[in-house]
Amino acid sequence: MKIKPEVDLHLHTIASTHAYSTLHDYVHYAKQNGIKMFAVSDHGPDMTDAPHEWHFINSALFPRVDQGIGILRGIEANIKSPAGEIDCNQRMRAQLDIILCGFHQEVFPPQSIHINTEAMLNTIKSGLVNVITHPGNPAFPIDAETIVKAAAQYNVALEINNSSFIHSRKGSEANCERIVQLAKLHDAPLSIG
Repeated sequence: MKIKPEVDLHLHTIASTHAYSTLHDYVHYAKQNGIKMFAVSDHGPDMTDAPHEWHFINSALFPRVDQGIGILRGIEANIKSPAGEIDCNQRMRAQLDIILCGFHQEVFPPQSIHINTEAMLNTIKSGLVNVITHPGNPAFPIDAETIVKAAAQYNVALEINNSSFIHSRKGSEANCERIVQLAKLHDAPLSIG
């Protein structure tokens, strides 16, 4: 199955220093490729390559629409603890449209399946996030059915990120396939981009 998304929620700009595109680059790309809306979702401030929290507060200055392309103000926050703590404070949240959140080894080193599941589950239950990023990452094993059921209950999308299949998070395919199958079974939302 080939999916051509019209919305991409997981884009990093040059503010996350491992990325190379600007907001205007993404608008241009979106126009050329049929993408109707995207979210600027740079890494949360606990990552070394991430922008300062002011970047997210000041994202209120991003246009809502540029050249007919919708722009969401977002973040890819980090799960910081088994309690579901994230690195997106209230001042930041007040300016954002969407909060993505996931595991990153620099902030939360891989743990056991039990601890990883607890951390992701508590993040979902917190009511602070809209999307869990790359939950199929094999470096962070989870109880997929528990996570998918919680995602359905709390209306939090689980991301299937094509970067996981191309160059990062190698070995994600089987985990992502299982998440998709369980999402269909339990009517859980997915984010594809």
